[in-house]
Amino acid sequence: MAFSVVVLAAGKGTRMKSSLPKVLHSIGGKPMVQHIIDTVNKLNATNIHLVYGHGRQQLQDRLSHNTLSWCLQDKQLGTGHAVQQAIPHIKDDEDVLILVGDAPLIKETTLEQLIAVKKNADLALLTVELDDPTGMGRIIRQGDQVTAIVEHKDASLQQRQIKETNTGMMIMGGKDLKRWLSNLNNNNAQGEFYLTDIIEMAAKEGKSIQASQPSSAIEVEGINNRVQLAAIERAYQMEQANALMMQGVSLSDPSRFDLRGELEVGQDINIDVNVIITGKVKIGSNASIGANCILSDCEVAANAVIHANSVIEQAVVGEYCSVGPYARLRPGSVMMEQSKVGNFVEMKKTTLGKGSKANHLSYLGDTEVGVGANIGAGTITCNYDGVNKFKTIIKDGAFIGSNSSLVAPTVIGVNATVGAGSTITKEVRDNELSIARGKQRNLESWQRPVKK
Repeated sequence: MAFSVVVLAAGKGTRMKSSLPKVLHSIGGKPMVQHIIDTVNKLNATNIHLVYGHGRQQLQDRLSHNTLSWCLQDKQLGTGHAVQQAIPHIKDDEDVLILVGDAPLIKETTLEQLIAVKKNADLALLTVELDDPTGMGRIIRQGDQVTAIVEHKDASLQQRQIKETNTGMMIMGGKDLKRWLSNLNNNNAQGEFYLTDIIEMAAKEGKSIQASQPSSAIEVEGINNRVQLAAIERAYQMEQANALMMQGVSLSDPSRFDLRGELEVGQDINIDVNVIITGKVKIGSNASIGANCILSDCEVAANAVIHANSVIEQAVVGEYCSVGPYARLRPGSVMMEQSKVGNFVEMKKTTLGKGSKANHLSYLGDTEVGVGANIGAGTITCNYDGVNKFKTIIKDGAFIGSNSSLVAPTVIGVNATVGAGSTITKEVRDNELSIARGKQRNLESWQRPVKK
């Protein structure tokens, strides 16, 4: 049977103490509600209805790339009232899967299992056994049959001893949902319309109510404050780390690794502590990533070594390359195979040719370096005149002496040499030596300044 999804994401999240709507707080680099939307998209639902309210413009701006049906809950009057906002979009002959927007670790397999349980019941709900169920709605049963959900504040002392709790996630037929919601009232301690009250209504009608449980309680754990946000972040990151290790990646300490995007990996990769991956990153086999590196929207080819404290952003590192330590590759940088950048070298929109080296303290911007060139320590390509950017070309086999400034636009020819300390403003032709520095003068009997 076709089904739609309703995601409840209208709450303010007061305990987050933030101007940002709770469901927009990030887990693994993206809003927690986006994790849920991404999971639902794998299920091929007919529609996704997002119930929103607090921070409505922020939500719409941040989630605009999704195909969603937006259902405004102008006043937050409870979960039942929230689902009512989606009713105009619900069809009688479809199932409706209701999810909460603050439980980002819910798995596709868990939802598939819940949907499968519904096929043999009128209503299926996701429940979880907790050692400490304080604050959670309790599942009331008569034999194997679920008969009601009682919220913690309304539960008796005996009911509070029940360990099986409500996750807020359930699935039922659209026609039944509409009828039950129309009969809700707010006669409870909170003065709200509880979605959970429909369970008792269904039981009184003699409907079959079945429960399903996730493989792990962490899947359905909601986030209400920043302590819980941090705990879910660590749980999410551990999931990513475990998956990578199963693919043949060695992590020095899985608890000190952060994947905040998508990572494609080969085999026998070594990643040291405190590495952060953002955006889409590809790492080839036998590559090594040192401690405290940040890789963002980049590609690191097989057998490359990224030494500690390096940053690579929208750049490509070729096979057998060496980067860092303390190097920075900015957008548009490409290192061809066997090339090397060392400590405190920055590249931007630059291609470093096969086997070429820039080992120390250099800036290469808008530069094309050929094969087998050597860039001496302290070299700068002066690519910006205050208004426009210009290109520097350093051809095959060129040698740039230390502390040189190459003022773009300029060309350094094949096997040309630039003497240390030179400021080059004109082309240096193939095989030439260019020296451009002031004449040295040594003054005798010079009186060194003394402190007055």
